[in-house]
Amino acid sequence: MKSDYAHIPVRTPDLLLPKDGTDMQSWATVACDQYTSQPDYWNRVEAQTAGKPSTFHLMLPELYLEEPDVDDRIAVINRTMESYLTEGAFKVLPETMMLVRRKTKYAPLRTGLVMAFDLEAYDFKKGSGSLIRATEGTVTERIPPRMKIRKDAAIEMPHIMILIDDPSCTVIENLAAAVAASGLAPAYNFDLMEEGGHIEGYAVSDPALVDGVMSGLSALACKETFCKKYGVPSDTPVLLFAVGDGNHSLASAKCHYEENPNPKARYALAELINVHDAGIIFEPIHRVMFGVDADAFLAELKDYFGERVELGEGAGHVIPYIAGNRRGSFTIDKSVHTLAVGALQEFIDVYLSRHPEAKVDYIHGDDTVAELATDGNMGFILPAMDKNDLFKTVILNGALPRKTFSMGEACEKRFYLECREIR
Repeated sequence: MKSDYAHIPVRTPDLLLPKDGTDMQSWATVACDQYTSQPDYWNRVEAQTAGKPSTFHLMLPELYLEEPDVDDRIAVINRTMESYLTEGAFKVLPETMMLVRRKTKYAPLRTGLVMAFDLEAYDFKKGSGSLIRATEGTVTERIPPRMKIRKDAAIEMPHIMILIDDPSCTVIENLAAAVAASGLAPAYNFDLMEEGGHIEGYAVSDPALVDGVMSGLSALACKETFCKKYGVPSDTPVLLFAVGDGNHSLASAKCHYEENPNPKARYALAELINVHDAGIIFEPIHRVMFGVDADAFLAELKDYFGERVELGEGAGHVIPYIAGNRRGSFTIDKSVHTLAVGALQEFIDVYLSRHPEAKVDYIHGDDTVAELATDGNMGFILPAMDKNDLFKTVILNGALPRKTFSMGEACEKRFYLECREIR
C-alpha cells in the first residue's frame, strides 16, 4: 500500500474462504447477536449445519452467553478453529478486499467492502475523536464475555459493519463499477439460509483497484473537506468511519489487542458500507422487558419522570407498549432526550437496577415484540432514526444511546463468511 495512504486506518488482509466444494449455504450463518430470545432459530441452524463445515461451529450465539456450559462451548469452538486450519478447510486469498453484494426481500441491493481496520485508530470511549468511532454508547460490562470468546481464538469472522458518509459515491460504488467492467468472476455466489437473501463476493487484489479505494477514503478524510461538509470548526476531529453494527464486538477486539499487542490482533475484519447505499435502511430496535408487571412499571415510570411523562398520546415522544392482550402508550417529554430511545432507555436502566429479577432484550420487528410481550412481559415499539442524520449527530453530540437503530431486519444482518487468522 502506498505511503500516501498510511494515515487511512485500513489494510488489505489475507482472507480465508472455505475451500472449493464446500456447501456455502451451510457455511454462512448469521451474526451471533441476532435472535437472542429465539432458540428455535438457532436449533434450526444447528440441524442444518450438523456434520458440515460451517461458521456456526466457529461462533457462539449470544443466546448462550449466560449458559452454565459457556466455557465448554468456547473450548469446542477453539478446537474447531484449529482443526479447520490444520485440516485444510480454507483457501487463502493474500492481500485481498472482498466486494460484497447482498440482496434481501426487505431492501434493495446492498454493496459493501470487507477489509481490515486498524484498532489503534478506534476508540469507543465517550468523547472520542478517533477516525473510527462508535455510534452508540458502549456497555463496558458486555465486553469481558466477548473478550473471553476472542482470547484463544485462532481466527476471526466479521459481523461488524462500518459506515462512511459518501454522498457522491466515490469509494465503494466506484469500485463496484470497476469490478463490473473488468468481468471479474465472483469468489462466491449463493443463497443464504433462513431467508438471508442472496450474496455474492468479488475478491479484489488488483493494486489499481485497491489504490482507487484508498484514494477515495483519503479524500473523505481531508480535514478541510470534512469541516466544510458538516459546518464544524477547523479543530473538530475527523470522523471517517462510524461503527454501524457490531460495536461491542469491535470494542472487544480493541480490548483484546491492548492485552495482546501482536500485529495480527491489531486489525479487525469488518464490512465497509456507504450510509447512502439504497440497501441501508435504518430500522428501530425495540425493547422487551421480561418479568415485569405492566401497572407497576408504568407507576414507577410516572414516579421517576413526574410531569415529564403522561399516559396516552401527548406532545413529546409517544411510545406504544404491549403487555399480553393489553396495548397502550405513554409520552415522555423531549426535554429528557432528543431521541425516544434515549428517554426510554434512561428509565429502563433505572428500573433494572431496582428489579434484578427483570431482564431486557433488544428486538427487531414489531411482530416479534408482539410474540414476546406475553403476560408478565412488556414490549415497547420505538421509531426509526433518519440515517442521513447519523454522522452529524455523532460529530456534534457524541455516541447515541445504545441500540438506537439497526441496519435492516435480523435476517439481513451480516452473515459470517470470510475469515482471518488473528494469531
